Parts: sequence; structure tokens; C-alpha cells
Amino acid sequence: MMDQNHHSDKTEEAQPSEKKTTRNCCNGFKMFLAALSLSFISKALGAVIMKSSITQIERRFDISSSTVGLIDGSFEIGNLLVIVFVSYFGAKLHRPKLIGIGCIIMGTGSILTALPHFFMGYYRYSKDTTFNPSENSTSNLPTCSINQNLLPNRTSLEVVGKGLEKDSGSYMWIYVLMGNMLRGIGETPIGPLGISYIDDFAEEGHSSLYLGNLLAVTMIGPIIGFILVSQFSKMYVDIGYVDLSTIRITPKDSRWVGAWWLGFLAAGLIAIISSIPFFFLPKTLNKPNKEKKASASSVSLPMKNEEKSQMASLTKTGQNVTDTVTGFLQSLKSILTNPLYVLTLFLTLLQASSHIGSITYVFKYVEQQYGNSASETSILLGFISIPSLAAGMFTGGFIVKKFKFTLVGIAKFSLCAHMTSFLFHLINFALICENKSVAGLTLTYDGNTPVASHVNVPLSYCNSDCNCDPTQWEPLCGSNGITYMSPCLAGCTSSSGSKKSIVFHNCSCVEENGFQSKNNSMKLGECPKSDDCKRKFYIYIVVQILTLFSAALGSTSNIMLIFKNVEPELKSLAMGFHSLTIRTLGGIPAPIYFGALIDRACMKWSINNYGKQGSCRLYNSLLYGHTFFGLTTGLKFPALVLFVVLIFAMKKKYQGKDIKASENETKAVNEANSGPLINDAKVDHETHI
Repeated sequence: MMDQNHHSDKTEEAQPSEKKTTRNCCNGFKMFLAALSLSFISKALGAVIMKSSITQIERRFDISSSTVGLIDGSFEIGNLLVIVFVSYFGAKLHRPKLIGIGCIIMGTGSILTALPHFFMGYYRYSKDTTFNPSENSTSNLPTCSINQNLLPNRTSLEVVGKGLEKDSGSYMWIYVLMGNMLRGIGETPIGPLGISYIDDFAEEGHSSLYLGNLLAVTMIGPIIGFILVSQFSKMYVDIGYVDLSTIRITPKDSRWVGAWWLGFLAAGLIAIISSIPFFFLPKTLNKPNKEKKASASSVSLPMKNEEKSQMASLTKTGQNVTDTVTGFLQSLKSILTNPLYVLTLFLTLLQASSHIGSITYVFKYVEQQYGNSASETSILLGFISIPSLAAGMFTGGFIVKKFKFTLVGIAKFSLCAHMTSFLFHLINFALICENKSVAGLTLTYDGNTPVASHVNVPLSYCNSDCNCDPTQWEPLCGSNGITYMSPCLAGCTSSSGSKKSIVFHNCSCVEENGFQSKNNSMKLGECPKSDDCKRKFYIYIVVQILTLFSAALGSTSNIMLIFKNVEPELKSLAMGFHSLTIRTLGGIPAPIYFGALIDRACMKWSINNYGKQGSCRLYNSLLYGHTFFGLTTGLKFPALVLFVVLIFAMKKKYQGKDIKASENETKAVNEANSGPLINDAKVDHETHI
């Protein structure tokens, strides 16, 4: 009797202990989920800030678009450096601490990206302006004077569409590249290790719910990122260091650089803060009671048997390694000889390359094509892209799950979605604006005659005796709607006012146009875009919403096609190899070759302090638009052709088979919806824009 009472007392004591353990397990898991959510937010925040700041970085460091593309691609390079280590050793090490270390590295990379700002000195938007807050910054602007001579140290190396030089003069941008590479290294363990940890310790059947919530919470990062970039872009780059009343350029000027570095500092600090909870989490959480009971017998085994098994495993280590390598090579051969997988791999690579290149330079395109400031562009693209992508992905996943398409049906649905997106995309060609009227680039200097080429346009009699520096870019807008490259080249002989309100008078090149008003006074700043271009901009916004929504419709289906066309045991390898291919052949080269071709559309380059080509001041709008959309179209169209080939190949293979998206397909949809989180390349670019 006493034994029974004693046993019941132990049972009663054990029950609260088990409840306490379960409660601690739940609390630990909730803490991990909250910390991982914050790290995903900071990850997406840093990515959006980098993409949105591309134009600002290009101007600040006086570099070309192709160099900026290399900086952008360095993120993928950093990721590839450690992805094998993380994939193989990550699950065997302390995953929360590894994620925490990754967050610290990611934050350090963002801060390193911002550091050059503090070592480069004040930003000089004009080489004729030696910045001194105590002096009038407009006093050094040269006007037309027949008696003035060019200073002997002036360079006449005006690079106008020719002689593209790779040396940017200043190599401080390498720190930005290294910072972005560090950010790529730090982000690598967050996605795969975080998701695997959730899958291991979440309640059975709840993993998809947690991953869906994680994806939804992640969208906070891009929203915050676009808002921050929009606000920081309005601030002058040297805010807090200079007297802003002496700055004569505005945010819509092609030389304006906002406080880009503040965004990276903010992203870095948030990333480092998000790392703190991970260092207080256990390597493993307590398993559910059923699993404990199942493992109780193994704990009670004699220690001798355990030691014997360890010794046996050590003797077989060499053989296991050989078998593992052989098995890996056979598995890799199996997926690479699978024509359906290879077709899907190539078409998604083409789509991803188009998507990555478009995201990288869409900010610059909107600024240059429609004359918007960086602040306006950032908030606008963020406002239209995030809801469009989220709605498209949700709708696409819902349609596939609702109608239970066959595997061939899923491919057809994805083809229809991407075909619709492609047709909307073609409308962009009709929305390209005409070139601005710029004396010396699209017109003769007197503004009367169009020129066949913007290279080496000869001086007119209105400015031939002015001894102007042809490298100067100080644009003015005439009453005739023509932009002139500098007061001297416009033939202006005098000025009045100061700072932003300076007015130039007696501009002979404006007077030569024969206007009856003879109003030959000019103010600083380029002439605004035409009303027709503004109307095209509003249509462009609508087209972008439709294009993004329809493209996102097929994103879930694309992910399903990757792993549903291979053997179930090869699914992880298929997804991993797909991610590796997209990063290597898409994420790294796409920004570089997009940038190199966009550089060819430049009509006016800046000249840096070393007399070398800097960043582009003015693009040929027609050539830029046709190059930008021509590249994306050239990548999208072959992908559609491969889609058609894939569907025919799938029909041939699955003919007569009833492959319904029942339970397996429903599971596939859930995996696909969390796929962008696992496939870091996909999430990195889809959450940016």
C-alpha cells in the first residue's frame, strides 16, 4: 500500500515536471520564431536598401552601371562562398548560434558598406565648386567671357558615349563591394537553418503554418526599407556636415546624392540586434513526450553496446565517405539526365536573370526616363510592387490548390501566367519617352538643328569664342524648353542672385532661336519632361502592377515543377542545385551585363578628379528604354518557348497517368509557398521589388 502511495506521489510530481518541460519547450520555440522573424525582416530590409540605393552609390563613387552591377552581384558571390559549409555542417552544429553569428556578419557587412562615407570627404557635385560652407558655392560658376582662358590643369577628356574606361579613379567602392559580400555570407545560414529548426521542433503538422506566417512577417522588411530609402534620399549626402543652404542642386538633379549611408547603418544595427536572442537558445529543444518514450529504451541500453557501436562506426567511416560521394554523384547524374528537370532549370534561369536585371536597374530607369527623384521612385515602386507580388503569389497558390491541377495542368497554368506577364511587359516599349532637347547632345548649340550623333558636336557661333570647358555639367533650362550643359556653353555673360536662385543673363545661344520674347535669361536645372511623357508614366505604373501580379501568379507553380519532376528522394538535391545555378549564372552576371549595355546609352559622362570617366549624367532615353526592355524581352521569350517544349515533354511522359494534385499536390503547394524562403535566391529578389 505504501509502495502504491509512493508511486502515485512520484506520478503526481512527474506530471507538473512534464508540463513545465513542455511549457519551456513552447517558450523556447516561440522565442526562436520571434527572433527568426526579426532576422528575416532585417535580411529583407538590407536587400531592399541595397537595390534602392544603386543609383545613389553610382553617383557618390563616380562609377559606371557595370561596376555597380558587380557590387550588386557580390552578394551572391559571398553566399556561394559558404553555402556548401552551411548546407553540410549547419545541421550538425548549434543552429541558433550559427544564425546569430550570421546576423552579426550581415549587420557588419551593412555597416562596412556605409563606412566609406566617413572617409571620402565632402561630395563635390561640380568640379568647379570647391565646397566651403562659409563661401557662396555658386560664385565659381564660369560664364562666357571672350577674354577668359581655360586653366592649364583643365582636362578636355569629355567622354561622350565613347572611350569607356574601367578606372573610376577612386576605389573606395571596393569597401561597398566587400560589405555587400559580407552581407551575403551572413545571410546564408538564416534561411535554411532557421527553417530546418522550425521543421524539427514545431508541433506535427504546424510547420507550413509557421513558415507561411514567417513569409508574411518578412514583408515588413521591404515596406520599412522603401520608406527609409525614400526619406533618406531627400536628405543631402553630407547632411550634418555642411550648410545645406549653400547646396544649389535639388533631389531631381542627375548629380543629387541622398544620405544613402543612413539606410545601411540602420539595416546593420537592426541585423546585429536581431542576433542577440539566438545566443540564449538551446541547440535542440525538448522533444514531445511520445518521442521521449520511444527513445527511452535506447537510453537504457548498456554503455558497452553503445561503445561497441561507436567503434564499429569508426571503422566504417572511410567506406561511408566513399559511398556518400558515389551516391551524391549518381544522384546528381540522375537529375541532370532528367530532361524535364533540365528544361525547368533553364527556363527558370532565363526568367530569374530577367527578373534580377530588371530589379537592379528599374529604379534608375524610372528616374532617368520619367524625371522622378530617387525618393519618389523608391516609395512608388515599393507601394506598387509589394502588394502586387504578395497578391499574385497568394492567388496563384490558391488557384492551384482549389482546382487540383494535374502536374501538366500546373505547367499550363504557369505558362499562361508568364505569357500574360510577357504581353503586359511588351506594352513598356510604347511607354518610352522621347529624348530631351539638349544643346550640344541632341541639338546644335544654338538649338536650331537636330544632330545625327551626340559625339563631338561642334560649337556654334553663339559660344565659339567663350573658351568653355566642354567637360562641365551645370545644366540650365532656357525659356525655349531646351536644356544647356553649362552657363558658358549657353553663351551667358552675366549672373545675378546666389545659391539656388541664381539667374544667368544675356545667354546668346538662347537668343539665336528667334523667339519674339527675346527672353534670354536662364535658371539652373534641367528642363522638365514633356506632358506626353508624364502621361506615359501613369500608364507605366498600371502596366507594372499587372505585369508583377501575373508573373507572381506562376511563381508557386514554377517551384512545384522543379521538385515534382524528379524522384522524391532527389527533391532536396534538385532544389539545392537549382538555387546554386540561379545564383551562379543569374544572380552574379545579370546585373553586370545589364549595366554594361545600359552604359552604352549614356550621352554625357561625368569626369572625376582623376580625369577619368565617372557616372552618367544624361542617358539617351530611347536607347536606354529599348536596351533595358530589349534585354528582359530577350530573356523572357526563350523561357516561354522552353515552357511549351516542357509541356509537350510532360504530356509524352505522363500520358494516360492520372497525376492529381490531391494530398501530395496539396503538400507540394505548402512546400512551394515556403519554397521562396528555402530558395534564398528567389526570396532575395522577389522581396526587393
